[in-house]
Amino acid sequence: MRASDTIDDFVVRRNDGAFAYNLAVVVDDAAQGVEHVVRGADLLETTPRQVWLAGALDLPVPIYTHVPLVLGPDGARLAKRHGAVTLADRAETPAQVRGLLAASVGLAPRGGTPSMAELLERFDATVLPSEPWTLEISQ
Repeated sequence: MRASDTIDDFVVRRNDGAFAYNLAVVVDDAAQGVEHVVRGADLLETTPRQVWLAGALDLPVPIYTHVPLVLGPDGARLAKRHGAVTLADRAETPAQVRGLLAASVGLAPRGGTPSMAELLERFDATVLPSEPWTLEISQ
């Protein structure tokens, strides 16, 4: 973050006394030694706040990568409103689901079942797609 960048006001402690997400996640990540954060693109706008907080608290700043959202058949972010989508609900094996997720970010061909070691070797944040993808939910 450059000195010329600005961060808007945001809550770090709620009225009920609980610490807000932005502060809690920064402190928790530092306490656990998190160096890389991979999360959904919907959290992209919170990243500058977290980078600023880490700097203000003299904590290490992880490398942040944001991946495209998974959408439901209605085009909205996949959420509980689409019903529970668990591995038990899917006809695929866990390896096939991992392959589907890997294919969604360009790490494997569709239908493949790469191992975790293969995925870690292939991962390159600079070539992740930027567009969301739609999960076909079979009932």
